[in-house]
Amino acid sequence: MKTTQNISHFKQKALHWANQFEVCCFLDSNNYKDAYSAYDFIIAVDAHHELKCATENAFDQLKSFYALHKQWVFGFFSYDLKNEIEELHSNNPDHLNFPDLYFFVPKYLIAFKNGNAEVLVGPESILAEINSFRLKTDVQSKKAAVAQRLSKDQYVQKVEALREHIIRGDIYEVNFCQEFFAENAEIDPVQTFEALNSVSPTPFAGYFKVQGKYVLSATPERFLCKRGLKLTSQPIKGTAKRSLDPMEDEAIKLQLRNDIKEQAENVMIVDLVRHDLTKSAVKGSVTVDELFGIYSFPQVHQMISTISCELSPKVHFIDAIKNAFPMGSMTGAPKVKAMKLIEEYEVTKRGIYSGSFGCISPDGDFDFNVVIRSILYNAESSYLSFQVGGAITYQSNAVLEYEECLLKASAILKVLGS
Repeated sequence: MKTTQNISHFKQKALHWANQFEVCCFLDSNNYKDAYSAYDFIIAVDAHHELKCATENAFDQLKSFYALHKQWVFGFFSYDLKNEIEELHSNNPDHLNFPDLYFFVPKYLIAFKNGNAEVLVGPESILAEINSFRLKTDVQSKKAAVAQRLSKDQYVQKVEALREHIIRGDIYEVNFCQEFFAENAEIDPVQTFEALNSVSPTPFAGYFKVQGKYVLSATPERFLCKRGLKLTSQPIKGTAKRSLDPMEDEAIKLQLRNDIKEQAENVMIVDLVRHDLTKSAVKGSVTVDELFGIYSFPQVHQMISTISCELSPKVHFIDAIKNAFPMGSMTGAPKVKAMKLIEEYEVTKRGIYSGSFGCISPDGDFDFNVVIRSILYNAESSYLSFQVGGAITYQSNAVLEYEECLLKASAILKVLGS
């Protein structure tokens, strides 16, 4: 049954209602029109069944979990699942302590499309329950005292060291990230997410709560989706700031579109994604549907390419996710060597940052984002973290890369009052 609703009002009430439960996942397209998205937003609430596991046969456990239930499942993959795919390790400090993989079968599932709310799982009465839910208006987050894990000088030194690896031929490109964090942070997760989603609405935004651990995401990037037999990945490489002056803003867009350095970064990752998809594809079916597309978001313009293939009938769709994980836009090329250098030069375990969250439908379609532009919060330890990074290539200027990190962090810093 579908009922017509005011989208912004219903969305707000649905999220606040969902947050009462120990587990919920809210995926929001923010009205960006996308050829691959099935709904404007979807919200999964409370867990019938859960899968929580560390890095050891996690993808196989997910296969078994999905086969057992054959229903909608929602969940996330931590970046550190790389360690079960390749001979890698993650020994940097982890202050958040999220599971490496977590999925759940929801008790309630509501989807919204074209002004209509529809209950996909659960009784129809939950729509009335949501509409009558009373919002708390007196909750206030305290300002978070955000610090940087690396000083500007330390960041620049590490980028220069990574450029030396490129000069020596160890790698072509590496995605190097730094952490911003706050200890003793007291935020209201829903209020903070709503502020972030208002300041920086993006097509793969989401809110994920698992027993006191939260992902508040304004990510603009899709990792991988499956529609029927078609797999589609849309890596982002290339960033430019926005301008309030329309003519200048158009000029910045054109400059980004024609920037040789940004194109070189983007095409390296496109080649990497093509290689990853080949492992799961019908032979000869991998295609680049769009190269160097420029898409505009409130804080930045982004260069996004689209690569697709036909999934081989011999490959389980969860193996297709594994074959492409972690996403090339957050690692570099060659992928394994880049991930080894990431472990060596970064000082914090990535965890869910640069991992992915999303959903799998009962017929095996799925859609997963890239966890960037996201606040990670452990309410039990009052630890808040977000990371930002960028592609380091031979042409990279360390100081400009640092400034790009601050640009990417700007929306989150604004929301946290820092």
